Amino acid sequence: MRAPVLSAAALVIAFAAMTACSSGSDQKNNQPKDATAATAGAVTEPAAKELSADDAFKVLSGKVASAKLSGVVTEDDDPNHLLGRPNQYTSKVTFTDSRIKVDDVADAEPGSVGLGGAIEVFATAADSQARADYIQNVTKGMPMLAEYDFVSGTVLIRVSHYLTPTQAADYKAAAAALG
Repeated sequence: MRAPVLSAAALVIAFAAMTACSSGSDQKNNQPKDATAATAGAVTEPAAKELSADDAFKVLSGKVASAKLSGVVTEDDDPNHLLGRPNQYTSKVTFTDSRIKVDDVADAEPGSVGLGGAIEVFATAADSQARADYIQNVTKGMPMLAEYDFVSGTVLIRVSHYLTPTQAADYKAAAAALG
């Protein structure tokens, strides 16, 4: 009775040895070995550089002269505790706008959106839109917390409600320049 068991085991080992020695494909990626030769002449484009909030601010400040960088948010000083968290922003900067009178701002703490705004950059456009939607839903019934939000791909530009709609339109145009 032991002979058939040994024969079955011998067949399994032999089959495994035959498939492991196959020369028709690369076992790592299951592609023909000569596939690399076929694509060797193909031009590959470098991965796009991920846009940072600082990069986005440089574009924005080129379009809105009254905007001045006021801070770069880090994990240690993020007041929202969202930087780097799943589905949240990957970088954030804050800015002031010289057209806003500081004495008029209820929350004039450094980094406050009320003083100018903030730029938050996300890994995906869906995440930036979700954040904008969340902010709009939370502030909908609270005029003191209202703000203008402009989404361009992975970038959310948050702008103070102390600006007039005409002034805020400058930021909307800058957001379009990012896209």
